[in-house]
Amino acid sequence: DDAAVTARGAEIYAEACASCHGDALEGQPNWREKLPNGRLPAPPHDETGHTWHHPDADLFAITKQGTAALVGGGYQSDMPGYGAILSDDDIIAVLSFIKASWPQEIRERHDDINRRAGR
Repeated sequence: DDAAVTARGAEIYAEACASCHGDALEGQPNWREKLPNGRLPAPPHDETGHTWHHPDADLFAITKQGTAALVGGGYQSDMPGYGAILSDDDIIAVLSFIKASWPQEIRERHDDINRRAGR
């Protein structure tokens, strides 16, 4: 809920994330259907996607290390890790921007997911 952090997150999102996840957090078309290369398109980060179904710690790890690193088992993804590009504070700012866009009900559900995850 920190306006400065959220504003910084919006700037970073526009620079580093929007080209795949969309300017309005809408993701790529047919994001649940595998591409010919077997990978999934970039999902939306708005309330219609599954981002809010994951605890903050997992979202942070995906952003920092990439999806394949978190999932393991040879999983292939076009989502790279941004740990060498973005600071931890930058990643938190982006995630804050994304969460700030969700309706209050979704934010509360996500908070509950974090509580159940012990985070």
